[in-house]
Amino acid sequence: MVLVLSDDNVRDVLELAELVDVVEETLIKQAAGEVERPERPHFPVGTGLDGDEPAGTGLAMPAHIHGDEQYATKLVGVHEGNAERGLPTIHAQVVLTDARTGVPEAFLAGRTITNARTGCIGATAVRALAPDATTLGVLGAGAQARWQTRAVDTVCALAEVRIHSPSDSRGRCAADLRRNGIPAEAVDSPAAAVEGADVVVTATTASEPVFPPDALAPGALVVAVGAFDEETQELHPAVVEEAAAVFADVPAEVAETGDFLDTGLGAADLAPLGTALSRGYDRDSPEAALVVASVGSAALDAAASTTVYRRARENEIGTDVPL
Repeated sequence: MVLVLSDDNVRDVLELAELVDVVEETLIKQAAGEVERPERPHFPVGTGLDGDEPAGTGLAMPAHIHGDEQYATKLVGVHEGNAERGLPTIHAQVVLTDARTGVPEAFLAGRTITNARTGCIGATAVRALAPDATTLGVLGAGAQARWQTRAVDTVCALAEVRIHSPSDSRGRCAADLRRNGIPAEAVDSPAAAVEGADVVVTATTASEPVFPPDALAPGALVVAVGAFDEETQELHPAVVEEAAAVFADVPAEVAETGDFLDTGLGAADLAPLGTALSRGYDRDSPEAALVVASVGSAALDAAASTTVYRRARENEIGTDVPL
């Protein structure tokens, strides 16, 4: 029997504060080489359906964490045109398979898992590199802006959150966060979101920088989670090149995104985030910014999915089906 968990089922058992710890532990294991994580292919999909241009991007993300009972395979679709259809930009599914036998054990809706584990990357970075942060600036107003903010709120005492997006979605995002007890407000410009912020999160699908580098406060932590290939970019090259240190969840893949292609930095210049989490980081210059860039790691999907699966079994949530 295979356990099927809907997105509602996942939400019923997911504990965000607990998942922050799971994500941190997994990033540390990944940096220590205790993860099998093949290179993820991403490819255009939908070409020829409505013309010669692709409709979106497909990704396959397998991973196994040493010692885990299951390994995970996540399939992702990124379709920016979905906003006009009233659909989420990202859809995902995760299959968990018994690591001893290869027998399938679970099929999970992946949207909440993806959003939650990505949000927790920002939270682990803040806890390790900016634990006293009280002001958060967020560029983007979609699902990930909400998850990043909620996760960061579990590790520090946020007193002010500023949300900017070019559309009216910034007001809806801020209102949603306030309903969760987070002091969020919508602001009219990228600079207004960034100026004076201890932490800046960029969570967009942009193809060019989303805030002016001179707006960044001295010593700010920048967490960039939106760029995932050479066509996507959120950070101005100056933000990256002038940072005291740049950390990445997957340095080799982060270095190939649009955030880094126009800089002088390559994979060897990016420190694994897991190393900073395990060993700590001492700032040489309190004035220089720190950057954490993430493309997402399948290891995090594996860790989050197995955690959700275990909780679902314990609470008898989900539907068993024969395969």
